Amino acid sequence: MASAALPLPISPPSLQCRHPTTLPPKTPPKPPTIRSRLSLLCRHGQPHQALHLFDSIPRPTTVLWNAIIIGFICNNMPIDALLFYARMRASPSPKFDSYTFSSTLKACAQARSLKLGKAIHCHLLRSHFGSSRIVYNSILNMYSTCLSEAPYPDIDYEFNNCDLVRRVFDTMRKRNVVAWNTMISWYVKTERLVEAFKIFRTMMRMGIRPSPVSFVNVFPAVWRMNDYDNANVLYGLVVKLGSDYVDDLFVVSSAIFMNAELGCVDFAREIFDRCLERNTEVWNTMIGGYVQNNCPIEAIDIFVQLMESEQFVLDDVTFLSALTAISQLQWSELGRQLHAYILKRSTILQIVILNAIIVMYSRCGSIGTSFKVFSNMSERDVVTWNTMVSAFVQNGLDDEGLMLVFEMQKQGFTVDSITLTALLSLASNLRSQEIGKQTHAYLIRHGIRFEGMDSYLIDMYAKSGLITTAQQLFEENCDYDKDEATWNAMLAGYIQNGLNEEGFALFRKMIEQKVMPNAVTLASILPACNPMGSIGLGKQIHGFAIRSFLNRNVFVGTALLDMYSKSGAITYAENVFAETLEKNSVTYTTMILSYGQHGMGERALSLFHSMLEAGIQPDSVTFIAILSACSYAGLVDEGLRIFQSMEREYKIQPSAEHYCCVADMLGRVGRVVEAYEFVKGLGEDGNTLGIWGSLLGACRIHGEFELGKVVANKLFEIEKGSSLTGYHVLLSNMYAAEGNWDNVDRVRKGMRQKGLMKEPGCSWVEVAGRVNRFMSRDHNHPQCTEIYQMLDELAMEMKDAGYRPCLNLQIGGISASEE
Repeated sequence: MASAALPLPISPPSLQCRHPTTLPPKTPPKPPTIRSRLSLLCRHGQPHQALHLFDSIPRPTTVLWNAIIIGFICNNMPIDALLFYARMRASPSPKFDSYTFSSTLKACAQARSLKLGKAIHCHLLRSHFGSSRIVYNSILNMYSTCLSEAPYPDIDYEFNNCDLVRRVFDTMRKRNVVAWNTMISWYVKTERLVEAFKIFRTMMRMGIRPSPVSFVNVFPAVWRMNDYDNANVLYGLVVKLGSDYVDDLFVVSSAIFMNAELGCVDFAREIFDRCLERNTEVWNTMIGGYVQNNCPIEAIDIFVQLMESEQFVLDDVTFLSALTAISQLQWSELGRQLHAYILKRSTILQIVILNAIIVMYSRCGSIGTSFKVFSNMSERDVVTWNTMVSAFVQNGLDDEGLMLVFEMQKQGFTVDSITLTALLSLASNLRSQEIGKQTHAYLIRHGIRFEGMDSYLIDMYAKSGLITTAQQLFEENCDYDKDEATWNAMLAGYIQNGLNEEGFALFRKMIEQKVMPNAVTLASILPACNPMGSIGLGKQIHGFAIRSFLNRNVFVGTALLDMYSKSGAITYAENVFAETLEKNSVTYTTMILSYGQHGMGERALSLFHSMLEAGIQPDSVTFIAILSACSYAGLVDEGLRIFQSMEREYKIQPSAEHYCCVADMLGRVGRVVEAYEFVKGLGEDGNTLGIWGSLLGACRIHGEFELGKVVANKLFEIEKGSSLTGYHVLLSNMYAAEGNWDNVDRVRKGMRQKGLMKEPGCSWVEVAGRVNRFMSRDHNHPQCTEIYQMLDELAMEMKDAGYRPCLNLQIGGISASEE
């Protein structure tokens, strides 16, 4: 019976006897300390539970007080930490130590409370506490964080005379690398970049070994100064210090970012490739570096590698960079694929991601999809509304953008500088004085000013025809307050309003004021050279562009090309085109148009095909240029093939301008009836003055008088009181060619009743550096007598040679003396 009372063995007796020493005696686990329990609760996001446990302790030690303060800080609750510190001060029992002051000062920095930080600092000084390095480092961090966040009225920001952070640093008898790192960061935050780099060098000379944080802090100072040499020196030092620095992910990410900011994206890629272990931040920095340097293809390539690795979590920053890269490429199909991928990964998307998707579709030309994404958003912020408004304006849907601003205000969102910038842009596009003035008044009433505001206002008033108001705004600013954008806006305003002489005067004044013209300036002033009738001015500006290294800019190159072409210097235009290294669709289109205007249809076709081979997609304007070139050169079959390929191959819907080119192309070669059938088959799309006017011109040239009358009737039906003189003159000339003078008189009488007058032709010629302007029957030229005498002599010589005037092209009869 006694044996039955024995406890049952846990394992078989045979095993216990065979291995008597294999099971060591069990030691009972130590109960967790109060401090560890408090810390565990705080780590699990329950600081108030920790506080409840703390309150149950009769006499808590300083260590336990510190644990609660640190717990609040770790849970981003600095105000609670500071209130608990105040409770600690009111309690008689605990004593403060280094960790108390250090953690409380960190709470002040986290709360961005300079006033409380100063109070803690004063308490520290009055308590005669022997401050350790950790406390001094916390004081440095508190002052640098609070002072760099926002200006305070009681602080003198003349840092050279009163720098609180530097004063604390100078009072430290012993400084470790943490203090030096704080000073470097402080100088960078306050834009004293040279001092930041100097203090880094001073630290090195004093024999203090930099930490990885030292490089993370000093790299921004280098790239903001555009200091390529020291950037290489610093990274060389990183390599020299060994793998602990080279493979530190924060250092790697900062080094990639520094080189990307300096434009050294290839070196940034080398650093990325050398990194043995990467995290999501390193990948994001490399993708962002490519995007920033306008290398979207490389950015997408890195993004695809990141997706294929399946080792890292793609975050919002990753998707933002990838969406921006697709926006730069304008690849709508790839954008849709990425959108679908993002939706598969998460059913609820952050607003910032949806905003980027709206921008991406807008840049890819899918404004309808952008608005669909916008409409389906359950929550929108002011950035969302601004993004959609800007998307409408950038895609030429100004009325829709304006209506969306009204809806935005109805929804309770306040317009900001971005909204107002979009409003000024749409007012410029619509040439709407009313919208522009209302927006300007809103800016004044609310005291809103933002960077570039003056240039937007000047541009808006100039495009709305209020050039005097634009000039007043420009002159209200002192010369030293005007930036390049303001000068350029005023210059472009003069040129757009036909005030070319004023534009050149402003250009000269700009140079006198030591404001360096940029690519926008030259692209704005060059179109004024043609109406001035002086290729010499254009050559001078071309020379300035070469000396300023702006001649190879794509916008300047295109403007130069257009200027030379319109001046008749097609060889110069070809040379500029060849020297322009970066060519876009506008550059090719301008050159194609130039060839067409000079009757070089074959060259225009060859260049069009070269453009396609170069991978540059033609747009609707390109097709207008090449169809016009085919029309001028009589290349009808080639032109018709290109027209048919527009919608079939390039998905471009033909507009009235394209139809007009086709009608003109057929009419020029005498296929007038075919042109008429083509236009008639267009239906409502063909009911424009330009198309039927071109057809009327073809009827007059090729003697299709009966058809011309039908076309004229249709033309005047479409005209609806717009009173365009040219078509009346054209119809009158056609009747004159037919010898139907009664109808000529009828048309002329109708023109007089409507008050229509044909605008006289005007031409320029430059002689000895002076531009001479001529108009029909003009008597204002100082050498008028000699000019008409020479014309009479030429007329006599022409008559003797057998030439006779073409009377059927006159509006009325010609007297015998005039003949």
